[in-house]
Amino acid sequence: MLSDGTARFICLAVLFLQPNSLRPDTIILNEPELGLHPAALNILADIIHATAKETQVICSTQSVAFSNLFAPEDFIVVDAEDGVSTFQRLEKESLNQWLEDYGMGDIWAKNLIGGRPKW
Repeated sequence: MLSDGTARFICLAVLFLQPNSLRPDTIILNEPELGLHPAALNILADIIHATAKETQVICSTQSVAFSNLFAPEDFIVVDAEDGVSTFQRLEKESLNQWLEDYGMGDIWAKNLIGGRPKW
């Protein structure tokens, strides 16, 4: 008997840690952090970082905690403008002052980089 979060983490670990010859060229996941214990987020982020050195990994998230585990260079912020998606790759230099006190998720939550709905 496994919790949903444990079963989900095992599935994600198998996906990311399989041999390169068996791994797809690109892994795309929507909110991989859902259902995971907060302590598992650090491990998942480490696994994603390691896998991303050899495989393209695309994850969408709305989690501040999960986003805080990544660097600005890891982000592409997507906004909808007039019904069209725009993509912006972030640069650390433009965020250095904020990064002294905040993680990337915190910066996103403060709406400093976009990627938020326009209500």
